[in-house]
Formats: sequence, structure tokens, C-alpha cells
Amino acid sequence: MVGSIYALIAMGVAMIYGVMNVPDFALGAKAMLGGYVAFFFTAILHQAYGVALAGSIVVLAVLGLGVERWIFRPLTKAPAINGFISAFGLLLVFENFALIAFGSTYRRILSPYDRQMIEIFGANLTMQRLLVVVIAIVLMVSLHIFIKYTTIGTAIRAVAQNRRGALLCGIHNERIAGVTMAIGSGLAGIAGALIGPIAMVYPTMGDGLIVKAFVITILGGMGSIFGAIVGGYILSLIEALGAMYISVDYKDAFAFAVLVLVLAVRPQGLFGRSQR
Repeated sequence: MVGSIYALIAMGVAMIYGVMNVPDFALGAKAMLGGYVAFFFTAILHQAYGVALAGSIVVLAVLGLGVERWIFRPLTKAPAINGFISAFGLLLVFENFALIAFGSTYRRILSPYDRQMIEIFGANLTMQRLLVVVIAIVLMVSLHIFIKYTTIGTAIRAVAQNRRGALLCGIHNERIAGVTMAIGSGLAGIAGALIGPIAMVYPTMGDGLIVKAFVITILGGMGSIFGAIVGGYILSLIEALGAMYISVDYKDAFAFAVLVLVLAVRPQGLFGRSQR
């Protein structure tokens, strides 16, 4: 379950970095906003949890379009550090907005699946945890089909490989950047909505998620969506086994130790391309 959440956000990081060459630190905060959107739909509007999930994707995708159009697009020809600073600034803006709007109180998203139990190979778990894995896998497969077999997906791959070459072929780079930011933000939004009934929602919940997402992106290879998926499950497995057999206090340290080891052996990541 944790690996699925990591992978959803890391896929967004990989896509946005591959197309826009921007490390979007705000994706963790967008996951947090997606959680609050789901909370608003279920607790305030009294809508079904499925509607809340759909609402999180749509609202965060629209937010992603706005962020690309008004924040990152004017910085296209600016030094790379400007995009880095803007992304980090958005993280602070979103977190403080959530703090002002909702307060520091932990909010729980109401889900009918959180209390339904199921047994798999002798292990008891809630349907909500299984739902996280199933929806994440469906989104991963859907994104693969979209990127691989649609015209827009082909354009996204072209821009990620060579922006100038894609422009010469008639591809509108800015529109593709907007679509990519919308997809990445939507993935982060539903990740927050999925984890909300289990871990609850609060303004800084995205900080740990985005740190892990960047670790996964580097581990799998910058810009590699497949690497983000595999890296997410590898990282979560390392954390779980390390916490179980060694100590839960060093759960985060295990992940970074493996990252350092991988980069020492293969600097481009597991599925990244060598720059040489």
C-alpha cells in the first residue's frame, strides 16, 4: 500500500521533470490538498467516497494547469534555479493555505471501505488498503497505455526526449507541459485522497511524501516512469522489512542508505540512461 502511494507521486515527479526539467517539490503539498478536497466532498458535501476520489483528481489537475500556466511557463527561458525556487515556494504557499483554511487539526476522510476487513493468505487488512493498491495499479496501467499508444502520449515522450526536436516537428511544447503538469498533479491528488482515510489529512502530510518521491525518482532514474513505479515498491519494501527486523526508528535511514549505494554503483539510477 505504501509503495503504491509512493509510486503515484513519484510518477508525477518523473513526468514533470522529464518534460519540464523542473523538480516539482510542491507535489507532496498537492497530495495534501487532494486529501483535503476528498475530506470536503465527504464531510461537507456528504458525497460518496468514489465521488471524492474523482473530485480530487479533477480539482488538482485544474490546479496543475494553473500552476504551469502562471508560475512555470513564464520561467521557461529563465535559469533552472528559478524553477527550483518557485517549486519550493509553492510548497510553502500550499501548506500555509491549508493551515489557514483548515487549521492544524488532523482530519479523517470518511470511507466505507476503512472498516471492512478482508483476509488474504492469513493476513487481515481493511478493504481501504486493498483499494489503494488496486486503484494505483489501474492508474499505472492506464498511464502506460496513454503514454505509449495515444497521440498526446507520443507528444509527451517526444518533448521529454528532445524539446527542440519536438518543436520542429510541430509539437506545442507549452501545451504538452500543461497536460503533463495536470496529470502529475492529478496523480498526487488521488494519492492524498487514498491515504487520507488511513493516515488522516493535515497541512504538512506531504513533506515526507515528496522527500520519498524524489528518493524514488533518483533511485529509478530521473524522468523514468517505469523506474518510479519499481522504485516506489522497492523503497517501501526496504522500509517495511528494515522496520520489522532491525528498528522502526531507522526506517527512513534504510531507504537513504540504499539510495547512496545505488548511486555509487549506478549514478543514473536503476532505469535511467547514462549521460556519457
